[in-house]
Amino acid sequence: MKTNRKIRTNLSLFVWLLPILGFMVTANAGEQPALPKGKQTSLGLYVTAEEAYDKWLTAPDAVKVLDVRTLEEYIYVGHAPMAWNIPFVTQTHEWDADKGYFAYRPNPDFISQIKELAAPTDTLLVMCRSGGRSAMAVNLLAENGYTNVYQITDGMEGDAVKDPESPVEGQRLVNGWKNSGAPWTYELDIDRIKLANGQGVLIEKSN
Repeated sequence: MKTNRKIRTNLSLFVWLLPILGFMVTANAGEQPALPKGKQTSLGLYVTAEEAYDKWLTAPDAVKVLDVRTLEEYIYVGHAPMAWNIPFVTQTHEWDADKGYFAYRPNPDFISQIKELAAPTDTLLVMCRSGGRSAMAVNLLAENGYTNVYQITDGMEGDAVKDPESPVEGQRLVNGWKNSGAPWTYELDIDRIKLANGQGVLIEKSN
């Protein structure tokens, strides 16, 4: 008898706590780990590479994946097969001794090229190497009226391994599209490539 009473008491307590537990799960479901400031955007819409691929799979005709890396990165590092390449900046041959790399130049046609591809209310999933340039691209798109633009926080290559004891320390293997199991390729679809400064893709036809 006492056992049955104890079971009923515990069951009543569980039923009473269930709505509270449900609220806690719902409240935490959409939370992302704290992002570095350089990866944050004014729109506050974030997905990982894995989540981005799943989101594209649900509506491949409506959701567009936008790769804002340079053309060189898109070609030689690899890219998502469904991604459009519209560089946010282009690579120059001007060496920046203070920063230790070749300087970038903004793509003056970035917004006009995006407008040819997508309307301001379309869903865009934006990636770069690891989330820095894509965040800047999302902010610029937001300034130009785009409202449904997601930052792919870990980008194409992902974050670098930070472990001095690891043989791959410094390599971008932590996350990212290439490390998530999502498809990627070196094969090019030239119709998905937009060049800066009004340049078109020259096609040499074989005889």
